[in-house]
Amino acid sequence: MPSAPSPSTRSHWPVWLALALLAAAGALWWWWMGRPVALPDAPSSRIACVSYAPFRAPGETPYDLRAFVSPQRIDADLRALSQRFDCVRTYSQAFGLDAVPGIAERYGMKVIMGIWLDRDPLANAREVARGIATANAHPRALRGVIVGNEVLLRGELAPEALAAYARQVRAAIPPAVPVSYADVWEDWLRYPQMAQAVDYLTIHILPYWEDDPVPPEHAVRHVAEVYAQIRRAFPGKAVMIGETGWPSAGRARRAARASLVNEARYLREFLAYAATVDMPYNVIEAFDQPWKRAQEGTVGGYWGIFDVDARPKFAMAGPVTEEPRWWLGWLAGAAGALLFAVAGAWKRGWRGARGWAALALAGAGGGLALAWQGRQMLYACRNAFEWALSGAACLAALLTALWLARALAARLAGTAAPLPPRWLRFGWLFGLALLDLLLTADGRYRDFPLGLFALPCAGYALLAAAGARLAPSLEERFLAGAAALMGAVLVAMELGLDAVTWLWLGLNLALAVPVLRRGLAAQQAQAAHQ
Repeated sequence: MPSAPSPSTRSHWPVWLALALLAAAGALWWWWMGRPVALPDAPSSRIACVSYAPFRAPGETPYDLRAFVSPQRIDADLRALSQRFDCVRTYSQAFGLDAVPGIAERYGMKVIMGIWLDRDPLANAREVARGIATANAHPRALRGVIVGNEVLLRGELAPEALAAYARQVRAAIPPAVPVSYADVWEDWLRYPQMAQAVDYLTIHILPYWEDDPVPPEHAVRHVAEVYAQIRRAFPGKAVMIGETGWPSAGRARRAARASLVNEARYLREFLAYAATVDMPYNVIEAFDQPWKRAQEGTVGGYWGIFDVDARPKFAMAGPVTEEPRWWLGWLAGAAGALLFAVAGAWKRGWRGARGWAALALAGAGGGLALAWQGRQMLYACRNAFEWALSGAACLAALLTALWLARALAARLAGTAAPLPPRWLRFGWLFGLALLDLLLTADGRYRDFPLGLFALPCAGYALLAAAGARLAPSLEERFLAGAAALMGAVLVAMELGLDAVTWLWLGLNLALAVPVLRRGLAAQQAQAAHQ
């Protein structure tokens, strides 16, 4: 049987092509993120009503029962919001939010006041009593009172108990202030008896969160269809859209992609639609809410029209750019090329331009990918622990890529170099398979760390394509098979509509296929000798 070709005689043009394409794809992605996207203008920058929650400072969360928002902070928020919004919707009387109606009156704003309900009867009694007192103190400031928010969706109260709370509030506040309950639109159809306990229906229509997620280009049409369906189901009953919006960051759900451009597109198109129909509405939400990332992953924290510093995330007219600092990605690519060239020069055993070119291309691709991951970390990391963990993972990926690039450069330059130890590949296979398992079993709120795994996955695939022989263990072959299978399952779960799952499958195959092929070749060789 002929021996395997040496590094100097093997044809490596597919490897060179892959290196160039990967670096070019990374550079193109960053440019694509930085291009201005033309969108239809909103009819006005003024919006009827917006959900207001003030928990946007580091560590603030309504899960902290001792949390308190001062009237001074609420005053500053409402003074700013009054420039863009006619009304705010609140969700609770606790944490100092019972001061909102009185402060809103100063700025000519109306309030859709929320009374929070859950499964705790004592807490509910306190909340209802406080809500009744606030409504009676500021009836002219109120556009309505919402008794309970998505309580049925969470399964925390029976419809009968919820209706009893609504009737209690209805009987205790001025007749001019209407009472409602708010839930996803499907739950109004599941529990139509709730309509008898309220003056009007408050429905939530969030195309991104639908069981069958709606892509942004069809989202407003979906809202219009659902609104019409609810109106037909409850003739004679007023219906308000209590929540609608789109997230600016986080994982996609099938073709429903969370992005700044899509948030701007949805909101502008929704406002254009709302201006053509007689429909009360409220958009979610005024400010990004970092605490929601603990509940809903990255995407939960980015539904705001303003960021956590109260800066508008986009304009209501003109083009919108997803990433204005896109050039930082190119800068990271250039820095990566320089770093890999410097690291590759240490104790190198090759000469010529081919090795330097391989290091530069690998470094550029690695820098572009790590910048991608860094951008995701800016949105996803919530605390010092998550930053430390993600940073350590990125450092491990960078060191692995440097090791792999040195070995690859030597092979492409026509010499041999020590290969990374097998335990290193096993570690990346284990980490990849573990993430695949988590994404498959409970992936609703999990991001795909594409930039992180791009470095080891692409590096091992290119080194294998250049002829490196690193015999896999039985455990590696098992992990490789599991990773390839679960990567395909993730694509199927998203019905093939989420491009990110295809990229993730590509990374799984890049790391797994060489292991499986080498394992199969070893089995065949063993069988031939028997």
